Amino acid sequence: MSIIATIMNSSTGQPIQRMTFGRMPKPWASFNLETGELVTADRVYVGKPAPGKFVAPVEVWVTPKG
Repeated sequence: MSIIATIMNSSTGQPIQRMTFGRMPKPWASFNLETGELVTADRVYVGKPAPGKFVAPVEVWVTPKG
């Protein structure tokens, strides 16, 4: 089961993009954004699922250089 996460900007609090991971990303994971920039996850937040839903929202907070 793949994990769909929202990539969030730590400095602005705005979403950058949505990304699919093969498994739950670790807080120290490094990956490339759509722009090609290599970023490292600052923290990973897993929220509670909405009532009647199974999928929990996942946010990966990163600090892009650009």
